[in-house]
Amino acid sequence: MTSSFLPPPAGVGARVVAVTGASGYIGERIVERLVAEPSIERVIGIDVRPSPIEHAKLTSVVRDVTAPLDTLFKRARVDTVLHLAFVLRQLRDRDESRRMNVGGASNVLWACEAAGVMRVVLMSSSTVYGPHPDNDHLLIEDAPLRPPPDFNYANDKAIVEWFYRSYGEQRKNTQVSILRGCVVMGPMVDNFITQALNKPVLIAVGRDDPEMQFVHEEDLTEILWRFIKEAHPGTFNVAGPGTISWSEVVKMAHKRLLRFSAPVAYGLTNLTWRLRLQNDAPGVGLDYIRWPWTVSTDRVEKELRFKFKHSSRDAVESYLGEPPELPVNQ
Repeated sequence: MTSSFLPPPAGVGARVVAVTGASGYIGERIVERLVAEPSIERVIGIDVRPSPIEHAKLTSVVRDVTAPLDTLFKRARVDTVLHLAFVLRQLRDRDESRRMNVGGASNVLWACEAAGVMRVVLMSSSTVYGPHPDNDHLLIEDAPLRPPPDFNYANDKAIVEWFYRSYGEQRKNTQVSILRGCVVMGPMVDNFITQALNKPVLIAVGRDDPEMQFVHEEDLTEILWRFIKEAHPGTFNVAGPGTISWSEVVKMAHKRLLRFSAPVAYGLTNLTWRLRLQNDAPGVGLDYIRWPWTVSTDRVEKELRFKFKHSSRDAVESYLGEPPELPVNQ
């Protein structure tokens, strides 16, 4: 008798979806969405922590993505993979960061190859463009990738993108989608921006005050679902409409902003990093609040006919707990 979990033909919607990083902030939200979808028969959630979600459709697998996954994918008859697992924090051990991020992503691809997975969605980041004073106001997907050499997260993402893009080009029956997302915001999110906003005092570099983008968790979850259920191969930027300057974000968080010259700002940050007085990032992290790295979302909006429900400002307000201003009655 034919198994109900055989991979579908190319072009058919996903039925058995494996999600790496399933217990992370976005992982939980997309898993919740997937198990609620009638067309999805099974979800394999992979993470170093068990999923807090309990559902008959969900199989929670406690495993590091650097461990073998091919047997798991084969037995579960996985036809679609969403790769979210990634170390965001700047590790002091560069080799360990590369092993977990690049090695883990490569291991997932190996399992996809072994199991004949037909649709692969990679959650990348717009940090791969790098913050630069000569960046276009809205970078398109064909813009060069120029991540800062010492910023592990962006460099690892750029390398992983190359692997996934090459994999898709060499396997015409596999649909590979790469999403370059900006900073995600939501009521309970935890990332490098929210960690900064939890501090009593924030800094800026000289008079630089770049515009920034944010995407609401609800919009990102919907976009991920669309890429899982529909074939949209290629690379797509993802960001909420509009931008907010760094100083405005700090003001919205009701925090104090101190401006330092570039030599002082980078010197102090590198010193506190070396002395282990802070574990956020060395001075290179300041580039992302000094120079622009905003992106155009024309492609994802047009190809998916997608309309964002939340602006960048809405996304930030969702974290800060400040509702949008209501119109004044005339």
